[in-house]
Amino acid sequence: MAEINHFEYGWITPALSYALSVLGSALGLVCAGRIRTASTGGQRAWWGLLAAWAIGGTAIWAMHFMAMLGFAVQGTRIRYDVPLTAASTVIAVAAVGIGLFIVGTGRLNAVRLIVGGLFTGAGVAAMHYTGMAAMRLNGDLSYDSTRVALSVLIAVVAATVALWLAMTVRRGLAIAASALLMGVAVNGMHFTGMSALSVHLHDRRGDVTGASVSTLLVPIILAVILVIVGLVYALLAAPTEDDRAAVAYLAARQGAEPTAPATAPEPAADPVGLRARSTLGQPGTPFPSRRQPPR
Repeated sequence: MAEINHFEYGWITPALSYALSVLGSALGLVCAGRIRTASTGGQRAWWGLLAAWAIGGTAIWAMHFMAMLGFAVQGTRIRYDVPLTAASTVIAVAAVGIGLFIVGTGRLNAVRLIVGGLFTGAGVAAMHYTGMAAMRLNGDLSYDSTRVALSVLIAVVAATVALWLAMTVRRGLAIAASALLMGVAVNGMHFTGMSALSVHLHDRRGDVTGASVSTLLVPIILAVILVIVGLVYALLAAPTEDDRAAVAYLAARQGAEPTAPATAPEPAADPVGLRARSTLGQPGTPFPSRRQPPR
């Protein structure tokens, strides 16, 4: 059995993975909050897609890959199968998106929450072990069934809590606290599943095919940055509840204003009678003269 090191670079990789999970969770919770205030089905689908990318793509999958940077097995190099790695990304995003659809359509109740949590948690666990199956090394992987079951249970509970938070949390401080909690749950599930892994090296060492971590690192980091920038831009560009309330208030005020009368308004009162006596201010009036006109 080979020796496994989960923290080859110290605490830098788990710290970065936790930061990614918190950032993705916070953005996902904000996007999920827009689902509740959306006025059309298209808007709800759009915000649901963004929330799925934020939570599934950044908070879960990118966190998983960042944590895997610190994973090493003594005596063999590690490579990754690119199609399986991409498939794990799709699984994570799709699982979160379907879970949000289950709890976000109609009134939130316990049945919807449990079904959505079971589906999403199973999808998150499938993403994790699909990503592990994408590893290529000179050895065979085996898992402790008890710890695998525990990791799946953590994934289901974490997903259920995350969906409930996504549908109920509104204020900024609550979103921040919820994102910190979700980061702990996601990382806890990942490292619980990793602790179930053991590697038995092959007697004959051959060439390991696949993409190295350094090869995948640059495109994945660029993709994460683009996703985060896109999510932030979408959130800043979209009108908030206060903006919509202000627009509705202005529209109501404009509709309540009386229209101007068709006739010209009467002149203001002239108690002294100066306006009637003075003709100098009227355009086209001849200059007055003292001469009497001829008879």
